[in-house]
Amino acid sequence: MVFENPLIKEILEKYRLIWAIGHASSVMGWDSETYMPTEGVKDRAVARAELSLLHQQLILKPEFVELVEKAGQQEDLNDYEKGVVRVLQREIKIMKALPPWLVAELSKTTQEAMVVWREAKSRNDFNMFKPYLAKIFDLSRKAADYIGWEKHPYDALLDMYEEGLRTKDVVNLFDGLKPSLKQLIVKVTSAGKYPREHELEKIAYEPSKMEIVNKKILEFFKFPLGKRARLDVSAHPFTIDMGIHDVRITTRYEGVDFKRTMFSVIHEFGHALYQLQIDPALSYTPIGSGVSLGVHEGQSRFWENIVGRSKSFTEFIYPVLKENLEFVRKYTPEDIYYYFNTVRPSLIRVDADEVTYNMHILLRAELEMLMLNNEIKVDDLPELWSCKMDELLGVKPKTYAEGVLQDIHWSMGSIGYFPTYTLGNLLSAQMRYAMSKDIRLEEAVGNGEFDRIQEWQKERIHKWGATYPPKQLLEKALGESYNSEYLVKYLSEKYLS
Repeated sequence: MVFENPLIKEILEKYRLIWAIGHASSVMGWDSETYMPTEGVKDRAVARAELSLLHQQLILKPEFVELVEKAGQQEDLNDYEKGVVRVLQREIKIMKALPPWLVAELSKTTQEAMVVWREAKSRNDFNMFKPYLAKIFDLSRKAADYIGWEKHPYDALLDMYEEGLRTKDVVNLFDGLKPSLKQLIVKVTSAGKYPREHELEKIAYEPSKMEIVNKKILEFFKFPLGKRARLDVSAHPFTIDMGIHDVRITTRYEGVDFKRTMFSVIHEFGHALYQLQIDPALSYTPIGSGVSLGVHEGQSRFWENIVGRSKSFTEFIYPVLKENLEFVRKYTPEDIYYYFNTVRPSLIRVDADEVTYNMHILLRAELEMLMLNNEIKVDDLPELWSCKMDELLGVKPKTYAEGVLQDIHWSMGSIGYFPTYTLGNLLSAQMRYAMSKDIRLEEAVGNGEFDRIQEWQKERIHKWGATYPPKQLLEKALGESYNSEYLVKYLSEKYLS
């Protein structure tokens, strides 16, 4: 038994109802993005807002708060029990700070905004989405003020996605990365070894054939489709967990450039694997999920980039591609490898390569900081977006859909989320070097020994769930917290050697 303390056991017994509400809300969220009819959004927004309020009420029940406070004073708690107290104390602090009207309004506004965003993007109509975006930033500012911050309102929101992360950390991270990445982009694109584009990017495929490929990849990874997992289609690929025993991923089939759907599936698999490998004893508890979005993103980026874009994986998956996609048969595994690893400054974040991707995150983080600090207005975003893209990558969007409307995140109210993508990229490279001390990674991938990689991740990171804060978990697993040196080293070795 991982939970022995009587107070903790009582807390967890009461927490099951709170967990169940989260479970129901997750099912609603998944359905909203996959099968819900368009006009169902109003009812769904009301339902999820009510569940958000109920969640807050249960977390803040005086007897529950008192139990958590008492448990926090216990001196004989084990690490799992300390984790339960830490996570609940954080949530109670946030829920106490946020007035119920704000919780409900954020839930209702974002539920409606996601639907409007999809239509605005398809119509290339920023004005259609603008009032929702203005309201979301306004509500987010209010949330930051209620939660409290010292140096910058961004601090409060960053901490909700990555425990302990502050604005100064994000600024320092990008101040350190930006010069190295700009230099790397120039060197890689000038060298010409990795192509800027590939003819396969323009070749159409049959979605039904590509679905077979995606499911075959998941089969190689031993992803438990139909048992503990699902693969569906949505406008924006995502992963959502209903618990340790039910994790669902989505992709999209655009009918051209098959690597886009393939890598979205591998990416989302990395997220799902984290949840699936958490110790089952942590089910229905506050620590039965990934500890942070940065650590989560590290898992997905590891599978997408370190594994999926490697030469050994390209050679491993080549027979499956050749069997199901006739047009692949005229290309060698080496051709496919370079198709998987084109490098060019581009407009769309989700299609960006490893070398340029973090510049997209820098842009979004800078704009979020400016918006939250009232230094710019929503009307300024399209032009600023265009100018910063030109400065960072030398490209400018011609449409709103290529620029400020391309991401779903702001419509979801996920302000402060974007920096965790770069944290994930750092972590994926760190895991690569740490794992290489125990496993010959290229050899394991080439032989399809993915279970060895998964077991390493499980024992070092996954099984602990949210037991430890992110920095402590990484120090325990890798000997250090986030470190950008490994990412620069990995990219330089891969693309310049």
